Amino acid sequence: MLILGSRLIGTPIMSLQTGAQLASIKAPVIDTSNLKIVGYEVEGPLLDIRPALLRIDDVRELSNVGMIIDSSDEFVGVDDVIDMGKMYKLNFKLIGLQVISESKQKLGRVSDYSLDTSSFVIQQLNVRHGIIKSFTDTELLIHRSQIVEINDSAIVVRSTAQNIKPVASPASNSAYLNPFRSSVPSSENRK
Repeated sequence: MLILGSRLIGTPIMSLQTGAQLASIKAPVIDTSNLKIVGYEVEGPLLDIRPALLRIDDVRELSNVGMIIDSSDEFVGVDDVIDMGKMYKLNFKLIGLQVISESKQKLGRVSDYSLDTSSFVIQQLNVRHGIIKSFTDTELLIHRSQIVEINDSAIVVRSTAQNIKPVASPASNSAYLNPFRSSVPSSENRK
């Protein structure tokens, strides 16, 4: 199921062991190589570690109550999981990142994203135009297959517009001859 990423910010994290709320989601930790959310930075008064992270692999279920985990032992520090710590230290923020086409045309900024709840892979980017263009156009939805490159300053997407080649003019200026309208009748019609 696809949901907006902003909908998960502030979601409570519930313990299966105690049934109580342990923390809430503060921000996603995104792997920029494949646009997958590998975990979330969490906040709450019951946390022993600051900043505390929750790996997606430790989430049992995402329900209407919140994210359900086994216990508070699932929270890890930044240096506890090496790969996730590196991604956290990158401080990659998808919201607000500029989106440009391959031809360097500015398309807008990321206002939100849609993710698949079964894999936590970002599927679509919601891109909001600048102030002037927003009067005439609505938001853009960009699928992950259109993304060419992600760098520190922008997301480069494949342009869907194609350049149309001009129609070549005929080489000769002779008039088109219709074979069914010849001035001389064909031999099959003569008898």
